[in-house]
Amino acid sequence: MSSNSTNLLESIDARTKLAGSNKMEILLFTLGTREIFGINVFKVREVSQTPKITKTPNMPLGVEGVLSLRGNIIPVIALAKFVATQETPSAEATSTMIVTEFSKHTQAFLVHEVDRIIRVDWDKVRAPETMLAGNQQLITALTELPDGKLVSILDVEQILASVIGEPIIPDLQRAAINPETFMFFVDDSMVARKEIISVLDKIGVKYHQANNGREAWDKLQNLANRATHDGERLRDKLKMILVDAEMPEMDGYVLTKHIKSDNRFQGIPIVMHSSLSSNANRAMGSSVGVDAYVAKFDPVILADTITPLLVG
Repeated sequence: MSSNSTNLLESIDARTKLAGSNKMEILLFTLGTREIFGINVFKVREVSQTPKITKTPNMPLGVEGVLSLRGNIIPVIALAKFVATQETPSAEATSTMIVTEFSKHTQAFLVHEVDRIIRVDWDKVRAPETMLAGNQQLITALTELPDGKLVSILDVEQILASVIGEPIIPDLQRAAINPETFMFFVDDSMVARKEIISVLDKIGVKYHQANNGREAWDKLQNLANRATHDGERLRDKLKMILVDAEMPEMDGYVLTKHIKSDNRFQGIPIVMHSSLSSNANRAMGSSVGVDAYVAKFDPVILADTITPLLVG
């Protein structure tokens, strides 16, 4: 696998054209059992055989140590220690390393083997309804391969938060917002929803929320229908919409295109809130018309970004 890792990921920049197509590309891997897991290719920097890891004292659970990667010291996380399986992982469950970058952090995930990259339609990716209790918070979506095998897409933000700790939400200035108004946000990650709610509660904003793009679009249409029925302009009540980029059933880019093409939402700004913080992903958001982009997760920057839009 290591000899192919460069070829596997070399065309990643060309994948920006997937924005707005409601498709994603997933890197498939295993953890030493028969289960198949996946991670969005946009979060992956490189794949290689696991080099020598430096053990350090007092590391959080699941962190095997650190390594130096091009001058940066990054933590090395054994994914098999987080994901409950019905089988015991093999001894080689840490033989391959996936270097990831998201939420302003770089880290290596140890896995057994990397398989291949597949392209899937987001509407074929669904939120997990019934999962083993131990994995409920760590699997954010499921999709099915042509041979019928299931792929569990990991909530790597949740795993990272369990390693480094969830950010402490500082005291934030309450916004001078009309109490009759509200905002709408959507995110498929449990840890992200919790952090967003903490920020909104601190700045004193009412909100409606959804857990994936399809649910968000259904709820937004209901809000628009109600406003039309009542003879009101939706933008007088709904002041902004905060969307995640990666979501089951409908991604944030397609959701944004739907909203921007519906005149009932005219004048309501859309902010994309994503762990995919590269310039390419900002360009992807701009291409579908988002009004602002904020990288996960800095509560102060999130509050500073959305407050002017809520007050305006």
